[in-house]
Amino acid sequence: MVGEKKVTWFTFALYAFIILFSFSIIYPLLHIFAVSLSENHYILSRQVTFYPRGFRPNAYIMIWEATGLARAYFNTVVYVTAHTMLAMFVSTTAAYALSKSKRLWGFKFFTGMILFSMFFSGGMIPLYLTMRAYNLINSPWAVIILYCANPFNIFVMRTFFTQMPQELEDAGKIDGLNDFGVLWHITLPLSKAVLSTITLFYAVAQWNAYLTPFIYLTDREKWPVQILLRQMLLAGTSFSNEANNLGADSMLLGESIINATIIVSIIPMIVIYPFIQKYFAKGIMLGSVKG
Repeated sequence: MVGEKKVTWFTFALYAFIILFSFSIIYPLLHIFAVSLSENHYILSRQVTFYPRGFRPNAYIMIWEATGLARAYFNTVVYVTAHTMLAMFVSTTAAYALSKSKRLWGFKFFTGMILFSMFFSGGMIPLYLTMRAYNLINSPWAVIILYCANPFNIFVMRTFFTQMPQELEDAGKIDGLNDFGVLWHITLPLSKAVLSTITLFYAVAQWNAYLTPFIYLTDREKWPVQILLRQMLLAGTSFSNEANNLGADSMLLGESIINATIIVSIIPMIVIYPFIQKYFAKGIMLGSVKG
């Protein structure tokens, strides 16, 4: 009986902690969403909590019409899609090659080189000079190409691939498949968990990327949504003319527009994540059982 009571109290405390922790994460998002849709005088008097007070979607209308968010949104989608596809191609082929340690010439050299890059880098200035030498300044390719081979992701995928039964590869070779055929027709269909997980890593990192486009993109028409969000956080009052046309004031600009932009910028990741969440933990655990 004593043991059962301890388990009951522990379970109760665990659920209470999870609920409080979840609330601490969800409440800021609800508050931001509520502020973006609330009437101005409710925002001024700090009466908005986790639901809108006086429904008013003017902030969303304004950011789409006056700030170029639609263009920035399109740029971000292009950058994320292209970067993720390229990163997955590079990481998958590199991980598959490293998983064939017995047949890969220079296995220790390539493994050491990739591992070395996890802890050391050339630095920001040498990287900038390199990008300038290749005429990639103010080019979308600077955002797409950079960091498309993450060493951690490569080693996770490599560990996952090494757990594939050798008999499957042998059967594919008997049927006339080469290494690329085995990878495409056998290995990848059986690796949905780790592929979904690593894809999520690359996509989220690129969607939230701020420093790289800030350094290499100078043309406003090429900015992603994160850079535009920064500009609004620093200079939200620059949209006062548009706000006056809608009957808003500077506080609406300082609160509603910024919060509406935050909501618009995070919606895609919130929508996509539930569909691949079931693969997330599974992919990481399967890719970290043994080195």
